[in-house]
Amino acid sequence: MGGALTILIVTAAVFAAALQAGYFRGLLVRFIAAGMGRQIKVEGPVAAHIFSFYPRLEAERIAISNPAWMPAGPTAEIEKASIVFDKPWFGQWFRTKSLEMEGVKLHLVRNSKGHANWQWTDPDMGSGPVLPIIQSLLMNNAHIELDDARRHLQFKGIVSIDETQQAHGPRPLRIQGSGDLNGRQDNFEITADPLATASHDRPYHFTFSERSSGSLLLGHGFLLKPFDFDIFDSVFDGTGADLKDLYFLTGVTFVNTGNYHVSGKLERRETHFRFSDLIAIFGESDLQGVVSIETSSGRPKFDANLNSQFLRFSDIGARAAHRESETDKETPLLLSNAMLNLDAVRRGDAAINFRARRAAVGNVYLQEIAAKVNISHGVLIVEQLVANLLEGKLLGHGKLDATTGNPAAALDLKFSDLQLGQLVHKGAGKPPLEGLMRVRITATGHGSSLHQVAASSEGTVAAVLPHGAIRTTLAELTGINLQGLAGLLTKNTEETAVRCAVASFTAHQGVLTAQKLVVDTVPLLITGDGSIHLDSEALDLVVQGHPKTLQILRLRSPILVRGTLTRPVIGIRGRNSIVQAAEAVGLGVVLTPVAAVLAFVDPGLTKDADCAALFNVVQAH
Repeated sequence: MGGALTILIVTAAVFAAALQAGYFRGLLVRFIAAGMGRQIKVEGPVAAHIFSFYPRLEAERIAISNPAWMPAGPTAEIEKASIVFDKPWFGQWFRTKSLEMEGVKLHLVRNSKGHANWQWTDPDMGSGPVLPIIQSLLMNNAHIELDDARRHLQFKGIVSIDETQQAHGPRPLRIQGSGDLNGRQDNFEITADPLATASHDRPYHFTFSERSSGSLLLGHGFLLKPFDFDIFDSVFDGTGADLKDLYFLTGVTFVNTGNYHVSGKLERRETHFRFSDLIAIFGESDLQGVVSIETSSGRPKFDANLNSQFLRFSDIGARAAHRESETDKETPLLLSNAMLNLDAVRRGDAAINFRARRAAVGNVYLQEIAAKVNISHGVLIVEQLVANLLEGKLLGHGKLDATTGNPAAALDLKFSDLQLGQLVHKGAGKPPLEGLMRVRITATGHGSSLHQVAASSEGTVAAVLPHGAIRTTLAELTGINLQGLAGLLTKNTEETAVRCAVASFTAHQGVLTAQKLVVDTVPLLITGDGSIHLDSEALDLVVQGHPKTLQILRLRSPILVRGTLTRPVIGIRGRNSIVQAAEAVGLGVVLTPVAAVLAFVDPGLTKDADCAALFNVVQAH
């Protein structure tokens, strides 16, 4: 036994002396490479100081390749590295006391499955051994390139890490970086507990701040088991001019908004993420809730329960962020052109429950909205959409198949008992039209936005007003009754009954064509014709009244509805003559001969519409 111990001690001493003299470098490098599971090349000198109170290993011009679970390529290039080990003691082997690196270039890559070249062990083989804690770390002006396909992050810049011992003791770890993140300038800073006090037995605390593209993200939290980033808790707070800019900080795609503030908590337990206490405020809108994401299957499953006190749709989209194109500024769209993130629909599954106390779509307000949405293997289904609208009800469902390059959409909406008198109108007087309306919309189309689907839609739109009331002067105006026109100019609020009103359109290739457009009132029958081009949202409608009794002072000139859905323009065919006649009535002065007026006189129509039959037809839809 004594002889064996003597040989062992002598061999160790000779090996250590040989290392210090520069021999056995290749053996040492291969030993370290085998422990790291990747190829290592050292083209510069290697020095080992074994017989020291703090053993030290130094090397220059080091190249570390990707591990076996990643494609071939470099992970790190280091001009000079120095590792100092803590002295061995009973129950412990060498611990890393400090690591200092100069001239560092890191090429960090992670694929969509979560395999990364910085991982210590093959992720398919489960979690590896607990890594030793480096008690002091120094790396100045390292050049970093990050390509993270899983979180959709691409970064290229400079990062410095400083956590060195001082005379009065350790100081906090500080990481600073700046560069280009997802195409935008990015600056970030992380401050954490001193590495010298870190232990696998207690949490490790950190704070962070990051700024890019006008957005600022702040937060703090702790790793439950340093340095296992699969288990941590954090609190975050973000502000900026557009919520979509958070993509440049997080890799998560949001919608465009105006000025925003978002906050919440994040808990990660390996493959499970939970966002709680979520609060987002943008414009006049708010959103709260809880979101959970499970990634263990390789296909993320998203579960969300979201609610809102008030949601204004004009707070969402490029216009809210003041980023709409010049064309959109000139011709604003009623139907949103905000694109759905098709990659997100295809990449994962989701179950979303949404409720809102109140929502505003233009000047129309909905109350008590409830929606249930499911996403499965690229197919999005709105199973249920319920809301109170104009004292009536909205029921609907829809489907979007995003499995192909040209997503196919289907929509079915039912509106019942809509009180038209609740529509916003100018002035404080009575509304121009009252009654309970029923509407049914069924359509199919293609695209990733509501506007694209509408612009390619095929289907029907049908509306019925079984009974109601209309301002007498407004009804008479469709027949251009000069007395009615004078009443309109004097804001006459008298009403006439609407026996029935029916509007039926068919959609083909995004063009709504009127099939039936009839309003049956006591004094006259109002009919219409024309189309609506949903691509440009241009209106091309003609409305005309047909008196049921002979009216001498009536102009045979229909009303034209032009412009767009957001900016309709109402005119009268033969406008110059009518303006002259209106001025004559308004001033009480005859500016044109009676013969000029009689040229527009129509003796009237005696036919009547069978509204009951039309009502039954629409109801059948």
